[in-house]
Amino acid sequence: MLIQNAQFVAGATGVNNCPDSDWPEIAFAGRSNVGKSSLINTLLNRRGLVRTSSTPGRTQMLNFFAVNDCLHFVDLPGYGFARAPRAVREKWQPMIHDYLKRRDNLRAVVWLLDVRREPSREDLQFLDGLEEAARPTIPVITKVDKLSRNELARQLGVIARATGLDRELFTTFSSVTREGLPELWERIEAAIGADDA
Repeated sequence: MLIQNAQFVAGATGVNNCPDSDWPEIAFAGRSNVGKSSLINTLLNRRGLVRTSSTPGRTQMLNFFAVNDCLHFVDLPGYGFARAPRAVREKWQPMIHDYLKRRDNLRAVVWLLDVRREPSREDLQFLDGLEEAARPTIPVITKVDKLSRNELARQLGVIARATGLDRELFTTFSSVTREGLPELWERIEAAIGADDA
């Protein structure tokens, strides 16, 4: 997809105050510090549109970004460890779960895993939630520039076994080298449909 424009639209605290729109939505989810903001910025070819941070837990709402005036990217709060007040963190899980189950516009969830880490209990619980909500999932392995090819192949095997997903389902991605960018866009475009792309 050729990105003509992309901009932040709104932050929502739940399904009931999401933007009133019939545009298709692609949500982005993953453990805190998995590289979600960097991935979205790379997809949109916009440096700094989505705020990146070395501090986990910066995203605390459902953040909506308009893409080409026809599509929304939705940045979900990271799960797992986050430096946010417990009261705030306890609201994230029900908010995300409700969004995944009830948002009619949602076409797919790009689910991020860090190539250097074995999927955690929170990762696997989130995958169960995606399956329960019957949402198409685009699994992405991030930060692949950090490993050699042999290490990458070994880690892909570990992650595939832990998740029970076929290795072919994963897109390997690096925001540094831009590896995986065309493939990820292909999968997003397939999820939203050719007419919408």
